[in-house]
Amino acid sequence: MSIGFILIKAAPALEHEVYNKLLKVQQIIELQPLFGEYDLIAKIEAEDFEKLGEIVIDKIRSVKGVIDTKTLTGARF
Repeated sequence: MSIGFILIKAAPALEHEVYNKLLKVQQIIELQPLFGEYDLIAKIEAEDFEKLGEIVIDKIRSVKGVIDTKTLTGARF
């Protein structure tokens, strides 16, 4: 299982719309609004890193109003 934290920038005035659309993405297990450079942070789970990338591209970046993302992947110790 792979875990990723996705920092998300939304277009001005579309933050609430983006938030509500992302709440419907099954692989997002936590979604929090932020203040600062990024508007939201999403925690996602996937089978592997390849699937993690697919979720970011197909289900997060494709949402109307998402203008930028930064993906941070979890590490194993």
